[in-house]
Amino acid sequence: MRNYCFIILCVLFFSSCVPSKDLIYLQGNPSQKSEIKRINNTPYKLQVDDIINIDIKSSDEKLVSIFKKESSSTVNSGGGAGQGDTGYFSGFSVDNYGNIRIPILGEINVLGYTTVEVRKKIEEKLKNFIKSKEALFVSVKLSGIRYTIIGEINSPGPNIITQNRVSIIDAIASSGDITDLGNRKNVEIIRKTVSGIKKYRIDLTQIDAFDSEVFYIKPNDIINVMPLKQKVWGTGTTGLQSITTLVSIFTLITSTFILARNL
Repeated sequence: MRNYCFIILCVLFFSSCVPSKDLIYLQGNPSQKSEIKRINNTPYKLQVDDIINIDIKSSDEKLVSIFKKESSSTVNSGGGAGQGDTGYFSGFSVDNYGNIRIPILGEINVLGYTTVEVRKKIEEKLKNFIKSKEALFVSVKLSGIRYTIIGEINSPGPNIITQNRVSIIDAIASSGDITDLGNRKNVEIIRKTVSGIKKYRIDLTQIDAFDSEVFYIKPNDIINVMPLKQKVWGTGTTGLQSITTLVSIFTLITSTFILARNL
């Protein structure tokens, strides 16, 4: 009986430890894949609840002053010498109808448009207030990348990284890294697109992750770090943790066997 128990425990021990290769990111040699690079460089199209910043500059001080007066609580004025006057609008949230509301200009539909296309829309509306096109400069940018990360992560929950381009590695590092019981080979990305909700998987232990179309996350992505089988089994991730767990199991089996034999 003891021999059988010993064999079973040995099998459990070697299968319960997490191999070091499963904890190391981006292993292997990189390769060039132009098609994936093209997908990753596709401009993002705005969705509901996205937040954008709009920067308006003009040598026509009267133009910018109109926006300052109408939105004094949300505009930060600036602009150095030779740059003209500036009206800066921060935190425009895309509402449920896909619109943003700008002082003077009113509602502008931005749902499904890129930031470049939104910029052109705003410039077109501003032509009603300015004569010389060269005297106008408009910039539209995302107010950072907002995402939610759940599962085997040290700091789960929503987060915002104030960059226009964020990789999944950036997102994980900003959320405290994956736990030792997190499956780096099976990370899910749930993404809402204009054509519906899509689910992707990415293996972060391989350098080919750089070629994935979801290596760079999009606003409002949900990142789900799946657990390793060791968590389901309740064993440890290291040899010492596994030994402790297996000794407890062995003690329980032995005690049960002795009690059953004495009955």
